[in-house]
Amino acid sequence: MDLAALEIFYAVAREGSVTRAAEQLGRVQSNVTTRVQQLEEQLGATLFLREGRRMVLTPAGESLRGYAERLLALAEEARQSVHPGVPGGRLRLGAMESTAAARLPQPLARLHAQWPALVLELSTAPSRQLVEQVLAHQTDCALVAWPPPGIDTAEAPVDTTPVFAETLLLALPANHPPVRTPADLQLDTLAAFGTGCTYRRLGEAYLQQQSGNPPRVLELASYHAILACVAAGRCAGVVPQAVVDLMREPPALQWVPLAQCDTVLVRRRGYQSPALDALLATLLDTRRAGAGHAPASASIA
Repeated sequence: MDLAALEIFYAVAREGSVTRAAEQLGRVQSNVTTRVQQLEEQLGATLFLREGRRMVLTPAGESLRGYAERLLALAEEARQSVHPGVPGGRLRLGAMESTAAARLPQPLARLHAQWPALVLELSTAPSRQLVEQVLAHQTDCALVAWPPPGIDTAEAPVDTTPVFAETLLLALPANHPPVRTPADLQLDTLAAFGTGCTYRRLGEAYLQQQSGNPPRVLELASYHAILACVAAGRCAGVVPQAVVDLMREPPALQWVPLAQCDTVLVRRRGYQSPALDALLATLLDTRRAGAGHAPASASIA
């Protein structure tokens, strides 16, 4: 069992397909199939169930996947450590949907221009899931709204650095009476992302003040869908000001200031690499250029 075999196994497990894994790895399909079969023989265990063209992990394969994630991440960290001060290799970054859209295009373009050997892989998810992915070695770092729901921030072994400050707005239908306090709300439904979203939790807490009961939640997958439902008069929604600023013609809704929320860069305690340092420096430069100096880094025990 070597790192190349683990990389092939992990690609097939992630893609659920030999064909897609081969394309992602730049290998021929027969080579990927052979290496998976060799790994199964070496371990004396079946790692995949073949269902037509789909490759489904067995319990043994699920167990190996966790080890493969950690071993491959550690190998990448080791490769980067022998070239201190020269960002390169792969860095897996997770981010909230709003952060990826509104905050990252310019700094990531500058990062790529300065360090073209650095390959950055970006994925999106709600804040809680992003922290869980960092802890499980599925990503190297993530930009999340702090604190994320469902995470014990006093116990999570992560380091955090605030990089952006978001102004959150409560979006209401255009014909809703003016809202100065939660008591003025005439809606009991919130359009929001899935559980694990910090902005959703803040919106739920605000709406609950109106009746004392948790609001109904309409789970959606994008801000465009959230705002469409708000415009239809069915519900309220929570949207960062930065996302509204991206819109050429924001919808004619009521916008009520809701809260300020820090977006922080989270990574496993003690994890460091030239690629991570370069990313963090670029993000902090972006913040200083647009909104003053970022707060100091914090460590969560």
